[in-house]
Amino acid sequence: MPTAVASPIAGVTPNRETLIEEVWPSIAATSTGRLIGQICNSIPAKINGVRISQILFALPLGGIGALWYLGTKVTGQRYSLTNRTVQVRSSIGDRLFSQIKLEDIAEISVVVRPGQEFHNAADLEIKNERGDVIMTLQGVVCPQRFRQVILDAREARIRNDASLATINARH
Repeated sequence: MPTAVASPIAGVTPNRETLIEEVWPSIAATSTGRLIGQICNSIPAKINGVRISQILFALPLGGIGALWYLGTKVTGQRYSLTNRTVQVRSSIGDRLFSQIKLEDIAEISVVVRPGQEFHNAADLEIKNERGDVIMTLQGVVCPQRFRQVILDAREARIRNDASLATINARH
């Protein structure tokens, strides 16, 4: 009689990879996008809470930014988080560029490069136990939130594997 494999933690499937979330980088992942951000934040003086540089440059640079954004969505990448890995895939299609296992992640640093703050974006540097950067997710919008989602998925994966090992040891 076949037995079903139990999942010790709800939502974590031990024998199947499941997509948790996908994010597409903003134009802040590119040098052009960061330059637009630097220009729009170049004059710190404000009028009614809005930087003068944003008033002067946002509209003229908006068209360039929109075209650049569309171009990155066609030719760029997306970041996929599954219950097993963090992956870098093509924006269109399913081409896998790189991936790392969740259990190989020790730390994730948020690095805001010049021009990214305008876009509310940053790079996520994923590090291993030795502190080596093993993957960089560039231009992630709301980086603190996605960082936490990855860390939560990693914790669930580690706990699930430990629980499954305990269950299997009982048999």
